[in-house]
Parts: sequence; C-alpha cells; structure tokens
Amino acid sequence: MSREETLNELKKVIAPYTTNKDMLSSIDDQTDLIRDLKINSANLVDIIIDAEATYDIEIDYDSADKMINVGTCLDVITEKLSQK
Repeated sequence: MSREETLNELKKVIAPYTTNKDMLSSIDDQTDLIRDLKINSANLVDIIIDAEATYDIEIDYDSADKMINVGTCLDVITEKLSQK
C-alpha cells in the first residue's frame, strides 16, 4: 500500500472524529490531529482503535503516543504493516 493510499484510508478513519471537516480534504504530514483537525484527546484513542481494525495491525502504547500528526500516524501504520 502506497503512502497516498494509506493517507486516503486514514482520512476515512479520522473523518467521524474531526469537527474541522474543511481541513480534512487538505491534510498533509504536518497536520496536527488536535490543533488543526480539532480532535479531542479521547477520540485519539478511538482513531487508533479504528486504524488497527482498518489496517489489521496492532498499535502498541509507545507507537500510539507518537501519533500526534498525520505524518507520524502514517509512519506508524506503514511500520506496522511492514511487520506483518
């Protein structure tokens, strides 16, 4: 799966949790989940759980802790997919 394909799937995972729907269409690696997409910290856990189900991966606590912007989310997902 390419980074762009992973990003497109990640947008679908994030969409239900963001209050900034306009920003969602133009996200990039630097987009902050909390500051830019207005996702609250409780929903970050939901996003991680949904990402695990979507990509059929397991995201450990240390990896989840890194997932603060779109780029690090993609990096963690890509790393976990490569370990399968």
